[in-house]
Amino acid sequence: MISSTDGAVTAAPLRTGFRWLQLVMGIVCMAMIANLQYGWTLFVDPIDAAHHWGRAAIQLAFTVFVVTETWLVPIEAWFVDKYGPRIVVMFGGVMIALSWILNSYADSLTLLYAAAIIGGMGAGAVYGTCVGNALKWFPDRRGLAAGATAAGFGAGAALTIVPIATMIASSGYQHAFFTFGIGQGVIVFVLAFFIQPPRLSIPPKKKQLNLPQTKIDFTPPQVLRSPIFWVMYLVFVMVASGGLMTAAQIGPIAHDFKIADTPVTLAGFQMAALTFAISLDRILDGFGRPFFGWVSDTIGREHTMFIAFGTAALMLLTLSAYGHVPVVFVLATAVYFGVFGEIYSLFPATCGDTFGSKFATTNNGMLYTAKGTASLLVPLASVISATYGWKAVFVVAVALNATAALTALFVIKPMRRSFILGKEAESASTATGRAETTAKTETA
Repeated sequence: MISSTDGAVTAAPLRTGFRWLQLVMGIVCMAMIANLQYGWTLFVDPIDAAHHWGRAAIQLAFTVFVVTETWLVPIEAWFVDKYGPRIVVMFGGVMIALSWILNSYADSLTLLYAAAIIGGMGAGAVYGTCVGNALKWFPDRRGLAAGATAAGFGAGAALTIVPIATMIASSGYQHAFFTFGIGQGVIVFVLAFFIQPPRLSIPPKKKQLNLPQTKIDFTPPQVLRSPIFWVMYLVFVMVASGGLMTAAQIGPIAHDFKIADTPVTLAGFQMAALTFAISLDRILDGFGRPFFGWVSDTIGREHTMFIAFGTAALMLLTLSAYGHVPVVFVLATAVYFGVFGEIYSLFPATCGDTFGSKFATTNNGMLYTAKGTASLLVPLASVISATYGWKAVFVVAVALNATAALTALFVIKPMRRSFILGKEAESASTATGRAETTAKTETA
């Protein structure tokens, strides 16, 4: 890797094997930030037992984390475009370590929220950089590449859920925060030295009728002026709100259903219902992201969204009616997260297809802020559940997912196709007009 005179990092050369190595390193980095979101639910009740701040107040830290993680990604993406991914990912590694170290010492809500802000900045820097880099390296397989990268974030917590839960039980949640915080941060910091963007533009191998891709690279201001962007943003918010609520509240939900410690046996394995659910959720969430990304590369983005969002609505409805049954709780949440996580592969891929590769990191970063908007509904879920019970929360989430499924198929699909074809026709017409003008000038 070579640095230019202005400090910017020269992109890596185009080598087929090298891009797969870049993808793997991005996946590992994503796995190291997964616990900041998906491991959080294990800490909520221990923190409340130690300080008696209340679940709603503690869960506000989760919302602060997600908002900071998502809404700052466009800014962090600008740094990636200017200085390269390495320095941004290094920054992320330092911040995620500092966040959990502060959590281990937090004796006030103010310090807990400050740690959430720091962790959000670090996680967003890593997440936005790695997904954006994957979109640039794999324009021919955007769904699979974005899904595999996002899988690191979705499944990264699967291997550490049990060790964290064990450490919390044996040594206290403070020790778990401190130990895992340092370990995760160091790994990200080291891998940052080897992450690079492609130097050359990589064209898709073929054009598919069910997978329209623009030939134009739209700038971020142009994207923000496009109605299709805001429709995609709205659907992202609708689906993400249910998933974030479930991820953050799965521990409290299991305790309120009085099944958290109930043994569940599946396929020869036996664990407490909550631990089993979280572990299985992370595995299927991780598997679902590249799987649905690959499916979308084959049958189209919107058709895949319809299938996934519809299945999510069905699983949430099942949890509402039968979530108090331990085995149903474990299986329904597992299937739900298996189809929920695909938003983190489908939306980046759809964004790249619609707005081009050149500004993919920033454009996807802007769309990713929808996750932060959705996170604002997480504390509201605690309020609704306290008044009307968890069934009311699930019913709202079911309605949002069902509406999103229909919107994807009947609104986004025709709207996006019209946008791509219209802009390409407009660009071709402008180019033809310029050529005719030039010809007339030369003739004269």
